[in-house]
Amino acid sequence: MQVAVVTGGSRGIGRETASILASRGFAVIVNYAGSDGDAAQAVAEIEQAGGRAKSVKADVASIWEVRALFDEAERSFGGIDVVVASAGVMKATLIADTTDEDFAHQIGVNLRGSFNVFREAAKRVRDNGRVIGFSSTTLTLNAPGYSVYNATKGAIEGMVRVIAKEVGGRGITVNAVAPGPVETELFMRGKPQEVVERMAAMAPLRRLGRPSDIAGLVAFLASAEAGWINGQIVRANGGIA
Repeated sequence: MQVAVVTGGSRGIGRETASILASRGFAVIVNYAGSDGDAAQAVAEIEQAGGRAKSVKADVASIWEVRALFDEAERSFGGIDVVVASAGVMKATLIADTTDEDFAHQIGVNLRGSFNVFREAAKRVRDNGRVIGFSSTTLTLNAPGYSVYNATKGAIEGMVRVIAKEVGGRGITVNAVAPGPVETELFMRGKPQEVVERMAAMAPLRRLGRPSDIAGLVAFLASAEAGWINGQIVRANGGIA
């Protein structure tokens, strides 16, 4: 039995990823930071479909909680084969208006959180496993308001390329997915409808991405068929950039 740990697995892209991986035979650890009800529902849906899953609460910004998350995955299912670091936060503010708290929160969850997860994954993922991080197409758009968010995602891209070389001798691949605008709570929060419509129109396909668009790509990168894809940033944005 293969085992996957999905951080941020109770909502949005992470939840869809957990569901797809479970449908493909993975036992899934659904990590979450605060939404107990969402995590329980995600696990229930997987189990109702015949899959195996367990929810584990952990703040990825805390190394102690990340270690406990990996401990629980090994204790519950015997090991770890795939790690998907999809937990993230975003707050778009002009740099002049960005507070220290806004900066620290995004750095803590997106960058430190990914570092904590990548470090444990490098130690604990079994040979021939998969590690998948999350960047963003915002890096290529250079839109005002995203300087701090982009800083976190640029750092993740840099880490992925290096870590792929550090663990490749064990057959482990390390990649990142860089979604464009996706219709999730994280993306939609605080955006006027006209902004949402304008961003949807930017894509040649004339729509926002769906969580399933990204989760399907993550599931492919987690598969044996993707074994020759390594150290790459795969952009999935409908052609926006």
